[in-house]
Amino acid sequence: MSPEQRSERMSRIKGQDTCPELLLRSALHRKGLRYRLHVTGLPGRPDLVFPRHGAVVFIHGCFWHQHKNCKVAKVPQSNTAFWQEKFARNLRRDHSNMRDLRALGWRVAVAWECQITNKAALDRTVERIERFVRGA
Repeated sequence: MSPEQRSERMSRIKGQDTCPELLLRSALHRKGLRYRLHVTGLPGRPDLVFPRHGAVVFIHGCFWHQHKNCKVAKVPQSNTAFWQEKFARNLRRDHSNMRDLRALGWRVAVAWECQITNKAALDRTVERIERFVRGA
């Protein structure tokens, strides 16, 4: 793939309202959980904010946030140094945002893209996030 083609493809990747995010949001809403989306006043703009429960949830893409032991989280073979630094910056930013949120009194959870890919995985993730949000 040429650099121009790769750039075009990467420019089409959305940062919010992704398919995994919409699936998880819909399932949590059906469970009666109400949330705010992408609150700009919070570090990292969490994908889901549950003010009543003092909890936030990030929905991370496995590739961009380098989910450990996930087959999607591979470093591209071209321009490897760039990608390694990009992923390292993403991870540092993620850790910093989570630390800052916890310092503000928020409880933080992460749902990974690969945990939302099929019905069974989505159901397990919804159950886990629901328990987390409700404080169980």
